[in-house]
Amino acid sequence: MSDDKSAVWSITQQQRLKQLGSDDELLQREFSSTAERDRVYQDVEKKLVKEAKTDLEKLLTAGGRTVLDELCNRVSDSLIAEGFVKVQTSTVISAKALEKMTITMDHPLHKQVFWIDKKKCLRPMLAPSLYSLMQDFSRLKQRPIRFFEIGSCFRKESDGASHSSEFTMLNLVEMGLPEEERETRLRELGSLVMKSAGFSSFKFELEESEVYGTTVDMVGGPHDVEIASGAMGPHPLDHEWGIHDTWVGFGIGMERLLMLLNDGDSIGRWSKNSSYLNGIYLKI
Repeated sequence: MSDDKSAVWSITQQQRLKQLGSDDELLQREFSSTAERDRVYQDVEKKLVKEAKTDLEKLLTAGGRTVLDELCNRVSDSLIAEGFVKVQTSTVISAKALEKMTITMDHPLHKQVFWIDKKKCLRPMLAPSLYSLMQDFSRLKQRPIRFFEIGSCFRKESDGASHSSEFTMLNLVEMGLPEEERETRLRELGSLVMKSAGFSSFKFELEESEVYGTTVDMVGGPHDVEIASGAMGPHPLDHEWGIHDTWVGFGIGMERLLMLLNDGDSIGRWSKNSSYLNGIYLKI
């Protein structure tokens, strides 16, 4: 591009600026020439690198938790105060458990699973293990029964703007509710999690699913990104697990929630990887 024509950031420049946390206004800027663009890029890139180094030094000097860890702790504390028990289950699950979730060889998600061998894999979701716990807990007389887990899940994703191959899920379950109270309770629990996370820009949407029946989903942010999906039982999957209780449950992607809390449009800054720490790009 000649210097007497308008210019925009090159693909390489735009990628670098995004990695360093540039705002959208700067990324959309146009210039009178490539020479002007390159001069501005040098100044901006230098400034953003300096800011990233300062932020990283402060973080490493002060110590403490990452923002993802803090978010998970805040949400955990709010659920525990509501009477939920935090559980931890294995990241390795059986192929049989996936089959009970209808994820068989012909299911699209089957190809996204990280298989250890023909019988075991890294969990692509928390639901199979929580269903197993529901089966055990259903033998008790106590109702309601409330529990949740926050843990890593793994899928062979494209690592796009809103997906990552390793991500943190929150799943909560409450068993033994009157059937007519399920949807109201789902909305209460969803609002509780969002409030504890410090997120106010969300709304509920009812959707129909072949597997889960009517779901109560939460979307948020300027583009109504899906944050959570809530299900109500009993539904068809319960039979495979021997579940007869009424129940409600939510699944929430914590990195996606964190991305929206920071007005971002890319999950990579907040995902578990070796390129970012606390949203700070490390290749500086």
